[in-house]
Amino acid sequence: MSTRHLHLGQTLRFTASPFEAGPEAALHEGSGALVVDDGRIVQVGRAEDLRTGDYASVTDHGAALLLPGFIDAHAHYPQTGIIASWGKRLIDWLNTYTFPEEMRFGDPAYAGEVAGRYLDLLLANGTTTVCSYCTIHPESVDAFFTAAEVRGMRVLGGKTCMDRNAPEGLRDTAQRAYDESRALLERWHGRGRASYVITPRFSPTSTPDQLAALGALWAEHPDCLMQTHLSEQTDEIAWVKSLFPKARDYLDTYERFGLLGGNGLYGHAIHLEPRERDRLREVGAALIHCPTSNTFIGSGLFDMDGLTREGHPVGLATDTGGGSSFSMLRSMAAAYEIAQLRGRALHPAELLWLATAGSARALRLEGMIGALEPGLEADFIALDLGSTPAIAQRSARAGDIWEALFPTIMMGDDRAVAATYVAGRRVSASG
Repeated sequence: MSTRHLHLGQTLRFTASPFEAGPEAALHEGSGALVVDDGRIVQVGRAEDLRTGDYASVTDHGAALLLPGFIDAHAHYPQTGIIASWGKRLIDWLNTYTFPEEMRFGDPAYAGEVAGRYLDLLLANGTTTVCSYCTIHPESVDAFFTAAEVRGMRVLGGKTCMDRNAPEGLRDTAQRAYDESRALLERWHGRGRASYVITPRFSPTSTPDQLAALGALWAEHPDCLMQTHLSEQTDEIAWVKSLFPKARDYLDTYERFGLLGGNGLYGHAIHLEPRERDRLREVGAALIHCPTSNTFIGSGLFDMDGLTREGHPVGLATDTGGGSSFSMLRSMAAAYEIAQLRGRALHPAELLWLATAGSARALRLEGMIGALEPGLEADFIALDLGSTPAIAQRSARAGDIWEALFPTIMMGDDRAVAATYVAGRRVSASG
C-alpha cells in the first residue's frame, strides 16, 4: 500500500537567492505538484507528469500557491500576551511590559499554556518554524520545546540569560546561566526537530562574566547557534557604550567574550558602524531583520539593500511581541515599506525568499527546510491568492505570478493560509 501523498497547485521554487540572481531565480509552475512521503518531499514537478501514480491520497489545492512554510528567525514567545502594547521605546518597553510578563514563566503550567497558544497562532499564519527567546526560567524552555514536539514542528530556542539591569526575579548569575543553558542544551539539542540556541538577551543585561561564560559554552558546542540583539536603537547603543567603555563598538561587547561567529544570529542590526559590518561579514554571521518591531517601537530603518549587496546573510522575523503581528506576510509587507523609505523597492521574489529560504539559510537549516525540493522536510503551506475581496479584485488583474502574489504579501493575513502542513501532516486551516 502506497504511503505517498500528492499535492496539486501552483508552485514556486528558487534556484538561487533573488538578491544575487534576480527574480529569474524563481521557477513558477502554474499547474504544479509535489509528492510527500514519510514527512519529506520526494518529488516536485508539473501536475501532468506526477498526476498518475500510486498515491495514498491526492489533494487538489486548486489555484492556491504551494510554498515552503514560513520561517520566523527571531521572536519572543513569552511576549505573546503583551503584543500590541502602546507607546514605549525599547528600554521602557522591557521595564513596563516585557519583564513583568516574563516573571510569570517560572510557572510550568502558564509557560505551557502560552507556548501552545503561540505555536498555534504561528501555524494558523503559515509559520512552521520559529527561533524564539524563552525566559531565564528553564521551565519556559521545556514548555516551548514540548509544545513544538507535540505539534511536530522544527523549532529553535533557548533560555534567555540576564544577570543585571533586570528585576531580581529575572536575574540569574554567570554560573547559573552556564549550568542551566548547558543542561537544557543537552536535554533538547537534536531531540526530534529541536535545536537549542545559546541566548544572552543583549550585553546591557549581562555582566562581562556572564558573557564570558556563555562564550565558553558556545566554544564547547560550536554546532549550536547563538542569538542576541545588536544595535536596535540609538539610546540602547549609548547605554552599551556607558556599560562597556573600553569596547570599540556594540559588536565588540560580544566579540571580546567569544560571542561572535558564523553561527551567530544578531537581531535588528540597524545602526551598525563600518567595523561592525566588516566583522559580521568576515565571520558570516546572520543578521535578522525585524521590520514590524523596528517601526512599532521606533527603532529605525534596516539597510536591506546595502547589507545584502555586501553579502551578509539576512533572515526575516516578526520579533513578537515588540513586533506587532504573528504573520510573516505582515513582516514581508513591512520589510517592503522600510526598504522603500531607503529608496529600494524589494521584489516579491526577494520578500518571499527572505521569509523562507533566506531565514532557513540564516538559521543554518537550508538543507532541511525552506524550499520545495526533494529530500527536504515537508513543511509547506497552501496560500490563497484571493483570500479577501480586496485582494481578489487586485490579483484578478495580474499579468504574472508576482502581480498575483504581491497583494497577498501587502494585505494578507491568516485568512490567506488555506492549509499548513508540518512534516507532511495537515495541522491547521483558516477560513
